[in-house]
Amino acid sequence: MKFKISKTKQEVALNFSRYLAILIANREEVHIALSGGSTPKIVFDELAANFQEDIDWTHVHLYWGDERCVEPTDNQSNYKMTVEHLISKIDIPQDNIHRIKGENEPEYEAKRYSDVLDENLPKSGDLPQFDLVILGMGDDGHTASIFPHEIELWNSDKSCEVAEHPDSGQKRITITGQVINNAETVVFLVTGDNKAEKYTEIKNETGDFRKYPASLVKPTSKRVLWFLDEAAAGLT
Repeated sequence: MKFKISKTKQEVALNFSRYLAILIANREEVHIALSGGSTPKIVFDELAANFQEDIDWTHVHLYWGDERCVEPTDNQSNYKMTVEHLISKIDIPQDNIHRIKGENEPEYEAKRYSDVLDENLPKSGDLPQFDLVILGMGDDGHTASIFPHEIELWNSDKSCEVAEHPDSGQKRITITGQVINNAETVVFLVTGDNKAEKYTEIKNETGDFRKYPASLVKPTSKRVLWFLDEAAAGLT
């Protein structure tokens, strides 16, 4: 694992945006799984505001690592957040946007989106392969929408599963461990002091780290990058 620690959330967004611009510039076609949450929102704002001339979005394909089972107009929708903060502000072909349809029946949508990944992504080891999977981490150590109480979903033989939030019971569609760990590169975007405890346990392999789905992110490429602010890294 490699770590890039910045002073503030805004600096995390800037440093990751620079990294992403270089990655996209060096590929003819790029397939990216996006994350929801507050940190990606800041990243999307940074990309839209300051990287318009640096990124050619016409050869970028956007997917989602997870989605709440809500309408795409719902304020909880990761897709809606991405539209408002990034997609509506950049020049990207509509055909390059591959959203999880949270309004569909969950089991059906998990299967449908698995087929979308299978049909659109390049393959490695007979599995769909993202160029980049962007992940967050919850203060419970969850990532994508695989939570500690359903950590067995990580090892599913399916590309997508239906997950359930441990408190609200809300259904979510999530990509699984076999897809995440098959990516060329996985990037964590983690900010805030509420993440410091779990991050430290995962980094040092201490405490209950094995119970946290985020600890299972170990792509075969061995390319895992963490972009953190000082608070998440436990430095403040």
